[in-house]
Amino acid sequence: MQRSGLVAAVALALAVSGCSGSGSAEGSSSSSSSTGSTPAGSASGTAQQDTAQTASPGGVGTPSEPAVCRGRSIPQMVSQVEPSVVTIRTTQGLGSGIVYRPDVVLTDEHVVARQEGSPQTFSQVKVLLADGSTLSGKVIGSDLLTDLAAVRVKRNNLPPATFAKGLPRPGATVLAIGSPLGFSSTVTKGIVSALNRDLPSGSSGAPPLVDLVQTDAPISPGNSGGALVDVCGRVVGVNEAYIPPSSGAVSLGFATPSVVATDIADQLISSGQAQHPFLGVSTTELTPQIAQALHTSADSGVVVTQVTGGAPAATAGVRRGDVITALDGQRIATFADLLGALRTTHPGNTVKLRVDRSGKTMTIPVTVGSRTEPNG
Repeated sequence: MQRSGLVAAVALALAVSGCSGSGSAEGSSSSSSSTGSTPAGSASGTAQQDTAQTASPGGVGTPSEPAVCRGRSIPQMVSQVEPSVVTIRTTQGLGSGIVYRPDVVLTDEHVVARQEGSPQTFSQVKVLLADGSTLSGKVIGSDLLTDLAAVRVKRNNLPPATFAKGLPRPGATVLAIGSPLGFSSTVTKGIVSALNRDLPSGSSGAPPLVDLVQTDAPISPGNSGGALVDVCGRVVGVNEAYIPPSSGAVSLGFATPSVVATDIADQLISSGQAQHPFLGVSTTELTPQIAQALHTSADSGVVVTQVTGGAPAATAGVRRGDVITALDGQRIATFADLLGALRTTHPGNTVKLRVDRSGKTMTIPVTVGSRTEPNG
């Protein structure tokens, strides 16, 4: 899960890897299979969406109770979703994917990346369907910040999965479906352990991932890009990463919420890239030593180490050395907090940054900009 493109100093408490075939993050195991490692739609053209749940993109919102699925057994649920989960192969390894539209598959960016931490993706991949057939696929867009990618195939009758519009509840039963170690259509069972989890970046200095769904459903190399589904057979997340047992972890897996994945997927299909709210700052987390050097009264926050000339933050008057402690009332203690808070905004909106400057607290209004690169 090493992805580049974000300038920020992020303290790594844990090394976490993605579940694709592009390699491992420092100190972690990849949840995809890599070459040389252990072997391993609707008529309107949009993915089917459940309307029983609502939540804001970015994982922010109150979890909604899923619709009652009376009489639905786990084998029936698997039979419903299995045709919509595929295996994706590149010359470097493999991962999983989910049919989003009749001719488009959604997966993780690191599944189709040419090199771990590189924004370059393979232009062509192989898509293995649940029925055993293989199709050629073209990567039509990818996004480093959310680690998502869209692949178009040369068929227009694939069965799209149903994506939930809301967040699952902690404790809810979920299944992870994908191709761990190359074993396609593998199903594992667990629960939603928690919501709004943040993961640090890998050793490449890639952006951290924020607002993830945590699950104890076993996720292994090759599961990246596969489906995390609820008891109604709806996709509640795109499987992303796991923390390996070698780190002392037991069943710690993570998925990108469907409310984020569908928003990004629609943008990738439309334009090949995703737009993200943008301030134009690089940051590092506040430490006691930095606090002393800056003469700040803040006990937590992120320190602005660089302000991009002409960017929204520069225009608003944010300076190098400012300590950002809140955005629109949301407490900021880490860079992941800043990313998560930004995700709830939209380009053109004006937000209020609370900063500490040499011991003086002030509020700075900033009109949020937009960019495709993952930066604050």
